[in-house]
Amino acid sequence: MSSETHAPSAGEYITHHLQHLQKDFSFNSVKQTSIVDFSLFNFDSLVFSTLLGFVGLFLLWRGARKATSGVPGRWQAAVEMLFELIDNQAKSVIHSEQSRRFVGPLALTAFVWIFLMNFMDMLPVDFLPQIWHSAGPALGFKDYMRVVPSADLSTTLGMSTFVLLTCLYYSVKIKGLGGWGHELVAAPFGDHWALWPFNFLMQMIEFLAKTVSHGMRLFGNMFAGELVFMLIALMGGAWAANATGLSMAFGHVVAGTIWTLFHILVIVLQAFIFMMLTLIYIGQAHDHH
Repeated sequence: MSSETHAPSAGEYITHHLQHLQKDFSFNSVKQTSIVDFSLFNFDSLVFSTLLGFVGLFLLWRGARKATSGVPGRWQAAVEMLFELIDNQAKSVIHSEQSRRFVGPLALTAFVWIFLMNFMDMLPVDFLPQIWHSAGPALGFKDYMRVVPSADLSTTLGMSTFVLLTCLYYSVKIKGLGGWGHELVAAPFGDHWALWPFNFLMQMIEFLAKTVSHGMRLFGNMFAGELVFMLIALMGGAWAANATGLSMAFGHVVAGTIWTLFHILVIVLQAFIFMMLTLIYIGQAHDHH
């Protein structure tokens, strides 16, 4: 991770692993007048989330392509079970069949995509970053890499913002622009002109709170899980640096195994919660106040 000969301290190790891969592609001559600062883009999150999105689409496509009316294979059965689970949840929240034709696949895609992004946390902490350590600087990139896109706040807030835009779309589509506009100033305190500013303010606060909490919930849980894996990796590093520290080796294996088994539930649960909140928020956009 560093050109220095001494091993990094625990704080330096964690700080290094919390840095995103960034690079400024703007030339010096235009950097001062550039509106967009490309050095702020987290390229590791962009690359891994895009690749995992294609992986999720491929897995779903493969399950649908090999679907048969006879006895299903194991993969087809798994895809069908997942589809039926999400479809039932969508039917219980969104009563418009026409809306479910888009929202159902959207929820299925969100679940699979988030699960795959969360699953990157199951890889060894230094596996991909160590590979990048020898390749990244040679390509002109910084020696940083984080492989869990859902532990990046920009990723989760971007997804929750898309859910917000979808809710606004269905609010206008179902209620009409005038009906939705009237709802913004008439709810929740009542349709009186003196209450319109307060109603509108409450509606804006609700939209903001839903969007931020939707993204922050996923980010917070995955970020915390990532930190725990880093701390467990430090135990293994301490054992490697001191061969006599067998207690560290034992603790590294035990803690890593226990946390990995527990984290499997976390990554599935967080994908399910994000998917369910997506359905609930879009379902609320269909309701009239």
